[in-house]
Amino acid sequence: MPHDGQDMQSPAAVIDGLFGLVSGAIAPLDALLASATERVRAKVSVAGKVSAAKLEEEQRAAHGLAWLATYVEAIRQMQVWAERLSSEGRFTEMDALLLQIGVGEYLWQIWGGIPMTQGEILRLQDIGLSQEDQMPLATPEIMALTQGANSAAARARLVALMRENHGRATFGTTGLEDELEMIRDQFRRFADERVAPDAHGWHLRDELIPMEIIEELAEMGVFGLTIPEEFGGLGLSKASMVVVSEELSRGYIGVGSLGTRSEIAAELILCGGTQAQKEHWLPKISSGEILPTAVFTEPNTGSDLGALRTRAVTDGADWAVTGNKTWITHAARTHVMTLLARTDPETSDYRGLSMFLAEKTLGTDAEPFPTPGMTGGEIEVLGYRGMKEYELAFDGFKVSGENLLGGETGQGFKQLMQTFESARIQTAARAIGVAQNALEVGMQYAEDRKQFGKPLIAFPRVADKLAMMAVEIMIARQLTYFSAWQKDHDKRCDVEAGMAKLLGARVAWAAADNALQIHGGNGFALEYQISRILCDARILNIFEGAGEIQAQVIARRLLG
Repeated sequence: MPHDGQDMQSPAAVIDGLFGLVSGAIAPLDALLASATERVRAKVSVAGKVSAAKLEEEQRAAHGLAWLATYVEAIRQMQVWAERLSSEGRFTEMDALLLQIGVGEYLWQIWGGIPMTQGEILRLQDIGLSQEDQMPLATPEIMALTQGANSAAARARLVALMRENHGRATFGTTGLEDELEMIRDQFRRFADERVAPDAHGWHLRDELIPMEIIEELAEMGVFGLTIPEEFGGLGLSKASMVVVSEELSRGYIGVGSLGTRSEIAAELILCGGTQAQKEHWLPKISSGEILPTAVFTEPNTGSDLGALRTRAVTDGADWAVTGNKTWITHAARTHVMTLLARTDPETSDYRGLSMFLAEKTLGTDAEPFPTPGMTGGEIEVLGYRGMKEYELAFDGFKVSGENLLGGETGQGFKQLMQTFESARIQTAARAIGVAQNALEVGMQYAEDRKQFGKPLIAFPRVADKLAMMAVEIMIARQLTYFSAWQKDHDKRCDVEAGMAKLLGARVAWAAADNALQIHGGNGFALEYQISRILCDARILNIFEGAGEIQAQVIARRLLG
């Protein structure tokens, strides 16, 4: 391994040795995961079938299985990334350090405890594995990686290289093709020039993102990025959506999230809409002529979407909607709502839900909700402020009959489920962007701030924080890129997307928290942008499926 006492070897030999160690760790990890899956399955099964009640009772074990599977897949994707770069002649010293530190650290955490949150450490015993069951991990490869990969020397060298490369788009080689890196450069420049200088002011003043920013994004094709060309979009890949979301969120999560509602609405219409609905709505969404918002969550349901109470009843050829919704992002400024409501009053679960493309009048500062049958109020929030959050109330709100998605009732929940893969991939990308922003801000402060006669970055524990930020960002990035690749190749990727979102949210929060720690007392001052980044990072583990729900979804799929 680089920087572990083997510096006399040639660079090629060192790289080959590292690859051999990482490759040799995969089979034991897969075997451990298989054993863990069987143990948890036994815990949660009744008469040979997974029981919902037992799954809830054994929630810690089930969620721990999800985290273990996420770590195993993350290590695998780091290996795939590194070997691909090496075969292309693009694997650098910095990449080697990111690989060895990341794999070494994650292997140690699997052995000793995976942090699901700051106060919840998952031990393999929680899943039902004994110390004897862990012994297959005691291979020479895994022992070498856990004992020497994440060394002080390796972290110090990584930070030295980061200081030499400060200002580059990423720390390490992403592994993406040139076309996607060109897209990254374009949106990185936009974020640096048009977003970052004003983002903190928007946050402190709790202002909506200016319309000129939205109009410029529309001109750049952000709202039609993945919409097929036949419907006015650019017809690009989900990977391109990831890169754009990542870079815009690095500037400000609010701007990086502007495309999320368009992505959700477009996917709903593409997957479940009639041909007429596709031809009418998709070109307008793509051009930014109309801005959509997602109206799903209710005050007493949270993640339990199947229990929604907002009802829609027929009103001649049309529909009338009555009920309450909450946590609706960008609601005042939008033209259409993807609105989930109950159309079968005899049901109390997901089977009676339908999706509507509910048109509304664009609001103003003076009158945010001028549409008859609809009222709303702002929810004051810690962060993620640029689009604002609202509570909405509907009282006989009219929806045209032709705007029932797909023209068929009872399909709403199924239609929504089809969008979750893309939404979670996009959220993972936003998390990477926020984490990258925290790293850059933290590193710049550590370079500029002098204490005891030298910059903060010269102190090992400060440098260690920056090194681990860079490492975990690359791990989350590769897991997210993999889930996007799966989606682009028409492969089911709900587990992969869930893993990317689960890990990405934790990485973003850790990066923001550590960057604030580097700022010391100044990080607690509102004038420093790291205070905003911390608030923005916190939401990522909640929306698009809270971390606990995300782990539950992954576990259910793993357990069959």
